[in-house]
Amino acid sequence: MHHETGPFTIPAMRDFIPQKIRPWIIVAFVIIFQLSGGIYLAAVSEMVGSLALLQEDIMMAGYSSMVGMGLTFTIMFRLKFRFASKNALLTCSIGLILCNLICMHTGSVPILVVTCFIAGVFRMWATFECNSTIQLWITPKRDLSVFFCYVYLLVQTCIQLSGLLTVYTAFLTKWEYVHLVITSLLGIVMLVTVIGFRSYRSMRKLPLLGIDWLGAAMWALTLLGIIYICVYGEYYDWFDSVNMRAALIATAIILLLNLWRASFIRHPFIALKTWTFKAVYSTFLIYMVIDLLLAPSHLLEHIYMEAILGYDELNAISLNWVVLAGILTGSAFTYDAFARRKWKYKTMAVIGFSAITGYLMCLYFTIDYNLPKEALILPLFLRSFGYVVIAITFLTYLSFVPFQYFPQAITIQSFVSAGFGGAMGTAVLGRALNITMAKNSMLLGSTLDRVNPHSQRIPLNELYGSLQQQALMVSMKELYGWLVLISLFCLLAFMVKESNLRPKYVPHPKFRSIRRFIKHELRMRKKEAYNP
Repeated sequence: MHHETGPFTIPAMRDFIPQKIRPWIIVAFVIIFQLSGGIYLAAVSEMVGSLALLQEDIMMAGYSSMVGMGLTFTIMFRLKFRFASKNALLTCSIGLILCNLICMHTGSVPILVVTCFIAGVFRMWATFECNSTIQLWITPKRDLSVFFCYVYLLVQTCIQLSGLLTVYTAFLTKWEYVHLVITSLLGIVMLVTVIGFRSYRSMRKLPLLGIDWLGAAMWALTLLGIIYICVYGEYYDWFDSVNMRAALIATAIILLLNLWRASFIRHPFIALKTWTFKAVYSTFLIYMVIDLLLAPSHLLEHIYMEAILGYDELNAISLNWVVLAGILTGSAFTYDAFARRKWKYKTMAVIGFSAITGYLMCLYFTIDYNLPKEALILPLFLRSFGYVVIAITFLTYLSFVPFQYFPQAITIQSFVSAGFGGAMGTAVLGRALNITMAKNSMLLGSTLDRVNPHSQRIPLNELYGSLQQQALMVSMKELYGWLVLISLFCLLAFMVKESNLRPKYVPHPKFRSIRRFIKHELRMRKKEAYNP
């Protein structure tokens, strides 16, 4: 029989709150939670001077927050069925407030990294609690392709808004005030939760039993080890340093022990079978290439804007509005073409890679000493548009994984997309830039001797500065050229490869079905514990 679906409602909210504004309150909560975090990388220069830390220390803490967010995907449904919405929102708000206060005052790198990791866990937990609450409001049919368009639209938009909020607040006052602004917003979330929510449960709670906490810790240490090598590699002169060699050996040992342990324990944090699905390992590898292609956004663009064009932080961050426009356009396009019209995965991947290739080609052909600011609009727009298209497509592609392994598959994809991928791409490009700079400086400076009349008329310091600036421009153009070739090769591979896969209607299971599955797993684990 066909049963009519009733109007959407959020029973966890009290009756005096109108039904129409309840989902929008949850959306506002998501925005606040996404804006919050342990540290705010847009204020890295102010934090370095104020806390007497290295820029690498701040970057390490920022990446640790992303690792905490990614690992939470595996246990997000367990948290959903253990805690009521009111308790979860209050816990996450309090946790994020404490993390913000600690990060604002501590100068200890280990404390900063651990605190940011915990902040990432609370941030992801709160975001999932809110998004799962309004899932039926977003897509009554539980269509994952529609839901992921909303998720990436909100997450990527908040990332850009967070940078804008941080820089403008730090410019008008001090960088510490960013933490106070976020803490105040989280206080408002707590106040609204206490007044407008009740401890409502539609199902009985399930205990947090059978979770492989040791496996989670080992995966966290593995990812943090990889990020540590990528972030501090140039500072310690890579593997000429004892620190880097020790970090590499320790990371490899922890990874091998974790994989070996997962091969024989009954319920590992990430099952080895999860890695065998094509949707998992293919997107994992392609994301590594994408992060390399987008590495200029973390390195070359900042160097070019600051060292060549002479932009200050306000001018540089104002381009975030262009990136934001690309995100909105990319999300709307993906929703219409991919979620509604069901275009092929291959088609969407080609469109995304074409936009990224266009971004690299624009910068390769246009970078110059006197490039107007308006000339950066198109490449930055293409970069954000292409990334959002690919990200939504690849996340939806994981729907081909059986739901038993689906949360673990999301975690694996986040390892590279939100974890070490950006750090690794930046490290590879930074090392290539240093090598190319040394080569070009030697070649360009080979004629600057006493015989050259220019070297006699121009002071030595000005001559050396001009030489380094010219070597930087030539090196950047060379690296952009290599990235264009890699991108064109990937684009050609996507176009040649045949694929008829489309985002077929794969609905997200009902929470009651997921709860029954987890409850059955808990019964089996209890029997295994009593009868080993």
